[in-house]
Amino acid sequence: MPSSSAHAILDGLEMYYEIHGSGRDGTGRPLVLLHGGVLTVGLSFGALLPALAPGRHIVAPELQGHGHTADIDRAITVPHLADDVVGLLDALGIEQADLLGFSLGGLTALEVAVRHPERVGRLVLAATQYTQDGYREEVRTPDYDSPLLPGEADFKEMADAYAASAPHPEHFQDFIDKCSRAAHGPLPWSADDLRGLTAPTLLVVGDRDFVRVEHAAEMRELIPDARLAVLPDTTHMTLMRRTALLVPLLEEFLDAGRAPEASSRAA
Repeated sequence: MPSSSAHAILDGLEMYYEIHGSGRDGTGRPLVLLHGGVLTVGLSFGALLPALAPGRHIVAPELQGHGHTADIDRAITVPHLADDVVGLLDALGIEQADLLGFSLGGLTALEVAVRHPERVGRLVLAATQYTQDGYREEVRTPDYDSPLLPGEADFKEMADAYAASAPHPEHFQDFIDKCSRAAHGPLPWSADDLRGLTAPTLLVVGDRDFVRVEHAAEMRELIPDARLAVLPDTTHMTLMRRTALLVPLLEEFLDAGRAPEASSRAA
């Protein structure tokens, strides 16, 4: 359960966000969690939050149209979502944060890091591509019989979460269509944009993820001093649930960017 939750008014969008962890107590930069498309904070990060929250100040918003955040008459695009995240940081008085984005949230985090590098301390991009050909062919087509794609149980989880939290649960199919257009739309980056990233970056993919391992390796070569972790026997939908593998990776990477006194207090 979150420590608290609220809505921030951002240019017509009432963005829901949760606060987890021990609060702003001087233990380093906040960590912002950005969930995947058609998901919620809970569906994306429910397995990770109990391990990450102690000793950290975590901000976890729900993006336009997702979860408790009502949709507005605006296309869901990566630049729009990134603007919303920066707007939320402004509203909360956060000058710089670490970002952990999964899937659509990863695209959003990457856009923030490219356009607003001064706002990002450390960057974790999970299941994130920088061009659309980074997706496997069966995802781009898509082949709904592929075991790599979400199954019936996954879609039921999404539908149930939307019904339980969305201000207008009757709009679920329209929302799915809007998210699909966002997921397959053009992405705004070039290889030079990745070469220009200044935040220390950790890339995480599953070996059976939407994103090709070869594409993730290309991103590792482009981003200065980036790290790449490939989780074995892991699909897109199970990536954020592989806590035994993920938590040590994330803690080592994120804690490397914290003040020494913060790390000692968290321990």
